[in-house]
Formats: sequence, C-alpha cells, structure tokens
Amino acid sequence: MCEVCTTSRGLSRRGFLGSGLGAAGLAAAGMMGALALPSAAWAQAPARPNAIPPAEALKRLQDGNARYAANTSTQSDFSAGRLARASAQYPFAAILSCADSRLAPEFAFDQGAGELFVCRVAGNFINTDGLASLEYGVAVLGVPLIMVLGHSNCGAIDATIKVVKDNVVLPGHLPELVNALKPGIEAAIAQKPADLLAAATVENVRFNAKRMQSSSSILSQAVADKKLMVVGAVYDIATGKVNMVEV
Repeated sequence: MCEVCTTSRGLSRRGFLGSGLGAAGLAAAGMMGALALPSAAWAQAPARPNAIPPAEALKRLQDGNARYAANTSTQSDFSAGRLARASAQYPFAAILSCADSRLAPEFAFDQGAGELFVCRVAGNFINTDGLASLEYGVAVLGVPLIMVLGHSNCGAIDATIKVVKDNVVLPGHLPELVNALKPGIEAAIAQKPADLLAAATVENVRFNAKRMQSSSSILSQAVADKKLMVVGAVYDIATGKVNMVEV
C-alpha cells in the first residue's frame, strides 16, 4: 500500500489540504476548485470525453462485458493512447470491486487503460478511504457512473458468514474486514435463502451501493442532479458474465 494511502487515515481534511501534498498535488489537479463548484457550475464546465449520460456509461460496461463473456474482446493494443493519457484521464465509470485475483474489471468490461476508475478491497465494501477516492472520481474526474461489483464464490463473504454463524475467530486485521461486511451478510442470513453465499454477495453489494450515497453529500448531490448513477452487479467467475443487482 502506498505511503499516501496509509497516512491519509490520520489526516483531517484541513490538514490534508494544508500539507505539501494538498498545496501542490491537489492544486495541480484542480481538486480544490472542483470540489467547491456548485451543481450549476458543473453543468457549465467544459465538455470532457467522459461527459456522457450515466445510462450510456452503464451500456458501455454491459456491452463490453458481453464481448468479454463471448470471448470477442477488442482490447489488445495496450500501448495505444499511452502518451495522450500521460497528461489527463477521463474514466467513464468507477468500479468498487473485490480484490480477488480472478476478477479484473478492465478485462471483464473489455475496457482499455484510462476508461475505468477502479477501487479494490476484499469484499468490495465502502470505507472512508474508498469513499474519498470515489468522491474524487466524481467531483474531479467527472465520472458519471459508479458500480459496486461483487463476484461469485467470494472468500471474504464466505469468511464473514462463518464468523457470524459459527463464531469462527480470524487472525490479524481480518476481524476489521469482517465487521465491515457484517451488515449485508446479516441481512442475507435473515432471509434464510437456499444459497446463503450467493444471497449474501448480493446483499453486500446492495448495502454498499446505498451506504456510499447516504455517507457522502458529494455523491448524493450528484445523483440528485442526475449527473451520477450508482448501480450494483455481481460477476460470475465461471461464465465471465456480470448480472445487475437492484439497488
């Protein structure tokens, strides 16, 4: 994990903006100005390549996944556009996905570098760091779509089920991860589904898609202004297909 990621937990917003990183890095990126823009100003900002309706962004993801699942992916030249991307990025979707090595969002949606703003953590749950990253993606990069992406046979979900149901004790920092996943898993257990792992995966996606909006005025305002859509989905490791989840 990078030094910035690990130290940012201990910084307040004022301390972050007042640090060397805030003064140099964020000013260069235009972050302070972008975060200060009211909704009306966003509409007047210069058009960007990713300034598309949220529904169009979702369709791009779905079309890309259809190509991937059918083994007709178009992404093969990874050097294309590298020089152009050196100065700016215009991702059209942000993906909150699991860290599972069998799920690579760029491949699953047949997208090239610079197209997706991806945040990954085991169990695809939202925390303060992830929320800040997604706020940056929306407020500064202009991302019109956020997808919370779970996947089949998720080890983090399965481990949390064992802790909740069987009182299994996990070592190290794993209990913190389990605590973050409990709300969705407990909601699934209450339903007494035939396939608890599958149901818990869906409920975890649903819970975190809702939580990120209720926890962030930046995201909730963008949704209210119809500049942003937050959706949920589950990736099937065996087939490569992504199925939408009603949020």
